[in-house]
Amino acid sequence: MATETVKPRGGRRHWGSTVAGVLVLAVMLFPLYWMLNTALQPEAGLLEVDPVPHGLDLSGFSKALTDQGGHLLTSLVVSLGAVVICLAVAAPAAYGLAQFRLRGSRTIVFGTLITQMVPGIVIANALYTSYVDLGLVNSYFGLMLADASLGIPFSIVLMRSFMVSLPGEVIEAAQMDGAGRLRTFVQVVLPMSRNSLITSGLFAFLFSWSDFMFALTLNTTDDVKPVTLGIYQYIGAHVGDWGSVMAASVLSAVPAAILLVLAQKYIAAGITGGSVK
Repeated sequence: MATETVKPRGGRRHWGSTVAGVLVLAVMLFPLYWMLNTALQPEAGLLEVDPVPHGLDLSGFSKALTDQGGHLLTSLVVSLGAVVICLAVAAPAAYGLAQFRLRGSRTIVFGTLITQMVPGIVIANALYTSYVDLGLVNSYFGLMLADASLGIPFSIVLMRSFMVSLPGEVIEAAQMDGAGRLRTFVQVVLPMSRNSLITSGLFAFLFSWSDFMFALTLNTTDDVKPVTLGIYQYIGAHVGDWGSVMAASVLSAVPAAILLVLAQKYIAAGITGGSVK
């Protein structure tokens, strides 16, 4: 008796999903490709850029690095400082909301989410007056504080959802061994929450790295100029040199892209870690 071969029914559906995914990815990556393509043709006008570069002309990158290198370093320093401040505030707050039986903890979490809905220009204008009184305008620390506020609400909510699922037996065992709350938090909770810490730190870095509103509002001189503000002013000064402008944009995207690639597995674990107890 001949045996019929049964083809999987999901074959065509699988290929269809793959093609659709590739098309969506191509559409999303096209602006990045065109930005890189324009950067490799520094002598061409914006309407004269060829779809495919004929050679690797890196003169635009050389010029952009010379003009924007200091601003890239400023953004790196400010973003790293904002990450440290964000985690130093958000981690203890998340642990307290997750493990301590605080009245109104859910209201606090909800209020934290609400702060994400306030327009940035409103916060920036409100901070400016306080920054003038405190002498924090045109300072690295002042910009770090402002940028850290962008990531603190998100980090609290993310780490709290992860810390809620931590085994209570482990924390109780540490306390029975004589560890206080601070020691338990530092030596037990934080190592177990590594994925959520890395994820929160990465998003805090990205929020700070891409910030433009605080950089524009809280700085009146060129003493502290992140790369977002540098590119904004660069466009006005080099409106005819789009190759250098796009090269500066590509350079500004490189650190964030590298961090996303390196921390990819931690992001997936950090976001989904609190969903399964």
